[in-house]
Amino acid sequence: MSAAEWVPEGGNVDTLRRAATECRGCELWEPATQVVFSAGNPAAPIMLVGEQPGDSEDRRGLPFVGPAGQLLQRALAEAGIGVADVYVTNAVKHFRFTPQGSRRIHATPQTTHLLACRPWLEAELRVVDPQLVVCLGASAAKSLLGPTFRLTAERGEVRERDTPVGVRRVLATLHPSAVLRTQGPERDEAFAGLVTDLRTAAAAVEKT
Repeated sequence: MSAAEWVPEGGNVDTLRRAATECRGCELWEPATQVVFSAGNPAAPIMLVGEQPGDSEDRRGLPFVGPAGQLLQRALAEAGIGVADVYVTNAVKHFRFTPQGSRRIHATPQTTHLLACRPWLEAELRVVDPQLVVCLGASAAKSLLGPTFRLTAERGEVRERDTPVGVRRVLATLHPSAVLRTQGPERDEAFAGLVTDLRTAAAAVEKT
């Protein structure tokens, strides 16, 4: 499975977004409502890469518009990162879910889905050419950096990494949904950690 044959050569983010509506690179397109491509400034210094769209995103066609997105907006604001500073996308462009009655329950994308969708992420990296890539969660990090990456060991560090599109400055941190899943007082601690990592990202860009 691969999206490569649907990814156009050249063009800009809008070109990619239009082409992605026709993607049949894996089976996830069929049950999903629509492709969820990206949002934000295509000339931003920071690219935020999440895992995949959720239920709200699938219905609205935009990334990070559900509860996790609202938490991410709060974290970005506390870290001093403005809307114009970020381009937001996901490693997988269609919602993977398990039906449960009238609900659709998030299902983590498999490695095959991450690999199938990676040509879109590679094209976005070439077009946006960010100063820094922030991977939100382990799936996003593994999509870009390979299956051996361990978020718990390397979280919050800006490093130059080998990626499918050359050496890039990358920082990996928690996905906002992981903060939401944290119970009790530990949630505040997890949120504070996310903000700290985003401040590190902001400082790295400022130095550049």
